Amino acid sequence: MTFAALGLIVLVGLFGPLLAARGAWRIPVVVGELFGGMLIGRTGFGLVDSGDATFALLAGIGFGLTMFVAGSHVPLRDGLRGVLLRGIAGAALVGAAATVLAVLVAAVFGTGHAALYVVLAASSSAALILPIAASWPAGSVPKLAQLTVQVAIADTVSIVALPLVIDPARAAVAALGALIIAALSVLLYFVLRRADRSGLRHRLHRFSEKRQFALELRINILLLLALAALAEFTHVSIMLAGFALGLVVGAIGEPRRLARQLFGITEGFFGPLFFVWLGASLDVRGLGQHPAMILLGVALAASALIAHLVSRLAGLPWALGAVAAGQLGVPVAAVTLGLQQHVLQPGEDAAIVLGALLTIAVVAIASGVVQRGASRS
Repeated sequence: MTFAALGLIVLVGLFGPLLAARGAWRIPVVVGELFGGMLIGRTGFGLVDSGDATFALLAGIGFGLTMFVAGSHVPLRDGLRGVLLRGIAGAALVGAAATVLAVLVAAVFGTGHAALYVVLAASSSAALILPIAASWPAGSVPKLAQLTVQVAIADTVSIVALPLVIDPARAAVAALGALIIAALSVLLYFVLRRADRSGLRHRLHRFSEKRQFALELRINILLLLALAALAEFTHVSIMLAGFALGLVVGAIGEPRRLARQLFGITEGFFGPLFFVWLGASLDVRGLGQHPAMILLGVALAASALIAHLVSRLAGLPWALGAVAAGQLGVPVAAVTLGLQQHVLQPGEDAAIVLGALLTIAVVAIASGVVQRGASRS
């Protein structure tokens, strides 16, 4: 990784704000960032290497921070017991529908990968969806909390289940890692709540603000990196570490100064860098060598969309159900593991990527519908 390459990454990351600037188009910022990454990555001109260790590390930090910010925006302090139950019900309905559709798709195309398709169809990309949802006008989208819970559950379960269907040898370790991160997050919640009630947290906040030390930001980043290191060691997605820590901070109450600092470093640099890296990691050129796999990609995207629309039975509006169908991280991980284990058929990796890209297009359209509804209310 050179300064020139890093400058190019930041430059194409500006495609996000440029495309989103025209309000009539209602294009989410992350879509432009993904497009910029595809342009300079494996699908496009190959100007950057998504496998570069430094690039991947910075992108991982961006992923963790993005999920941290998303988790901190979940209104846990407002009481979400009913929302939690509806989110779980919605995720369960999606999983049931995904199972039926995935078995059908695997039978039609004869790939024998029904279990993999179930995970893909049931998954939601929290990294893609939650930042988009956060850009909607505050308080103007009913059922937003339910969408957040459903997406978080679907993404977490899919991340844990993916190694089971592709790399069973690591499944037990991944499940154990997820449980450890969850347990540590609960413990951290009680520790921070104790510090908050004793006044220690407030004194630290005043001292840091007076001396301009940014201690809260440093401490939260340290906690994030510690949980991310544990996630990496146990082969769990950094998404879980960032989102869990964000939930803890949000449940205690995030100071405005910390929120502004996190927003600055995330949206100003690390977040866009992550989405550019993700776009650079995608490769859809393989579809040209296996045209039949285009139909498989379309079928996978359709299965995901139909499965998530079933969450309407749990009370989630149609447009939000379509938004929940967005996929990214799980398909990319599935392709990576599948190629490493040599279990995918020729062109199947490109078909999975195509399916993910089609769901992103659906998210962009559905997000526009949601925003138009919000602006009228």
